[in-house]
Amino acid sequence: MVPDAEFTSYYGKPVLNQPVWEAPDIAGYLFLGGLAGASSLVGAGAEVLGQRELARAAKVGAAGAGGLSLVALVHDLGRPTRFLNMLRVFKVTSPMSVGSWVLAAYVPAAAVAAGTDVTDRMRAVGLVATAGAAVLGPAVSSYTAALISDTAVPAWHDGYREMPFVFVGSGAMAAGGLGLVLAPVDQQDLPRWTAVLGSATELVAAQLMERRLGMVAEPYSTGRSGRRMKIGKALAVAGTAAALLGRGRRLPSAAGGAALVASSAFTRFGIFEAGVASANDPRYVLLPQRERLDDR
Repeated sequence: MVPDAEFTSYYGKPVLNQPVWEAPDIAGYLFLGGLAGASSLVGAGAEVLGQRELARAAKVGAAGAGGLSLVALVHDLGRPTRFLNMLRVFKVTSPMSVGSWVLAAYVPAAAVAAGTDVTDRMRAVGLVATAGAAVLGPAVSSYTAALISDTAVPAWHDGYREMPFVFVGSGAMAAGGLGLVLAPVDQQDLPRWTAVLGSATELVAAQLMERRLGMVAEPYSTGRSGRRMKIGKALAVAGTAAALLGRGRRLPSAAGGAALVASSAFTRFGIFEAGVASANDPRYVLLPQRERLDDR
């Protein structure tokens, strides 16, 4: 009897081309976009509650993170004109097209909201910009999940169901953590519960995603990407505990907030590197295809 053939790639070569995105630029872009979008929501909420110091800190954080996110994207593209070229059309079925327009509208709104708050001038204009940034914030935090899921990279594409929840939770955790670092102690309830809810959402969604993906989830727990993910999870748990137990105390709250921001960064870099690792290993492309064929 001839044994069943084992499907492999040609001489073990990758089936997919490795993503051309660079880790510092695009992984940073994923992290900063989540931080920016969620911070705009925290800033708008603080404005409604009359917590001016928290509102100012969140708005400045959103403007800074949003601007750096745009810089990272443009740097990866190579020339600013390439970003402008993406604005020549609007294609609702393309996450990159929609995301480019959302980012192009969000960054100026966040900058105006922060600038008017810091200078305490043109308050009416600032409130309109704050509202606009808050409306666009959820899209800025989540569209990058659709962007990477809309690829052939196994660890990204196969996680399309849970990835938006991971990204939104991670962004909320980072924004809440930033508020805990910068806001006065008496204005930390909003960022604290934002961070706790975001941390819980990210941890649960990531666990569900890894369980559902099976072998394709291996890069999320092995190698350099796996180490980053584990560090991110440990920081999320430690930061959440410090944020809750340190309520009313400046140093524990700030330490917990810093851990939560770092956790979000480690998670985004881990997800990015897991995708690259899965594209380089033909097993993650061929074996799931064979399993789906056998199921049919």
